[in-house]
Amino acid sequence: MIRLGLQIPSFTYLGVPDDRLFERIAAIATTAESAGFDSVWVMDHFYQIFGNPVEPMLEGYAVLSAIAARTARLRLGTLVTGVTYRNPALLAKTVTTLDIVSAGRAILGLGAAWNEQEHAGYGFEFPPIRERMDRLEEALRICRAMFTQERPSFTGRHYRVEEALNQPRPVQPGGPPILVGGNGERRTLKLVAQYADACNLFGDVEMVRHKLGVLERHCERVGRDPAAITKTRLGTLIIAPTQAEAERKAAVFRSTRKMDEERFRMMVTVGGPDAVLEHAQRFLDAGLDGLIFNMPDAQDLEPVTLAGRTLSKLFA
Repeated sequence: MIRLGLQIPSFTYLGVPDDRLFERIAAIATTAESAGFDSVWVMDHFYQIFGNPVEPMLEGYAVLSAIAARTARLRLGTLVTGVTYRNPALLAKTVTTLDIVSAGRAILGLGAAWNEQEHAGYGFEFPPIRERMDRLEEALRICRAMFTQERPSFTGRHYRVEEALNQPRPVQPGGPPILVGGNGERRTLKLVAQYADACNLFGDVEMVRHKLGVLERHCERVGRDPAAITKTRLGTLIIAPTQAEAERKAAVFRSTRKMDEERFRMMVTVGGPDAVLEHAQRFLDAGLDGLIFNMPDAQDLEPVTLAGRTLSKLFA
């Protein structure tokens, strides 16, 4: 389902006015498609979570629908939608609409939500994590039902639907695949085993290998083959034609983001094409099926082309 994805988390592009902003986003997406990426992702946030919160942030599903009209092959999803931001039935309708608009390329990315500042600013409730996880489970059940049933009904503690109509039906048989994002071992990965088609993890190779082991144990308990779940990891990629150039770019990025060494090491892949390939292969050897990267210089387009042409070799 997902082999090589590009996440677009930032809409701050030097010299690009607001009325030309989407044209640059579309150029990033079409460049990614032609270079070998199979999916494009945006964050489902209302404030910028990297850097300054007042930097531009567009609504995710509107952007994805617009990207769908400019592309032909890319799978499209949020990484990931916070469960507290939208009523689950409305979310299912929104993602079904994206599936129609894209001719069957939508993916539903869903998580428990975390950004308390956004919740306060927009007036959303921000319940304790236990309740957010309960809401996530109910939302997963409702979305799956609305993708697969004609008039589903569900009554939970937090959400309910009563013979909910979802017409037209999704293009994809069984509806858009559902990806759950997060590393939580007790609840999140258990929900992946129970309900999801895919999961997205964070961390270095050792952490990813550990989380995959936890997921396998949850799958064993519920009687599910873990191979039925597409397993990906999100990280940051800084690539250049030479190792030296990549390291120069990485030094600027790390200084700007004020990242400590441990976080930088866990999240960022740096190098020329050969070094990037070698590092990415380690994640696949650890048991992942796909990789998703964001790129701090994606607006320049050339690094996107280099990344796609380099990393797509892993899945040829």
